[in-house]
Amino acid sequence: QVQLLESGGGSVQAGGSLRLSCAASGFTYSRQCMGWFRQPPGKERGVVAVINTRNSRTYYADSVKGRFTISQDNAKNTVYLQMNSLKPEDTAVYYCAADSYACYSDSWSSVGAYNYWGQGIQVTVSS
Repeated sequence: QVQLLESGGGSVQAGGSLRLSCAASGFTYSRQCMGWFRQPPGKERGVVAVINTRNSRTYYADSVKGRFTISQDNAKNTVYLQMNSLKPEDTAVYYCAADSYACYSDSWSSVGAYNYWGQGIQVTVSS
């Protein structure tokens, strides 16, 4: 029923930019917490950025603050992650996630707080 479909990944040189998209369906998008998480090779999955689709409040991991921007298009039920000034350490599989309550608590950054996940998309940054 719930589907999260990521697109926009690929390979880029350090200092470049990419924009990821997550198209959501099967639930009420207007009252969701939509997040981007990433899992570098050999490491655990961790938060990148989260947006509250009701009020557009945003939350960022310290490692991407000032470089990445999360945004949404309510008409398209789509959340975006604009990634600028990319670094090799940004290389990872990026996942779109959704939950009804995660961003209303201090668990906004926790993988376990999100019920729905996309399939993941590869982002590779070369030096």
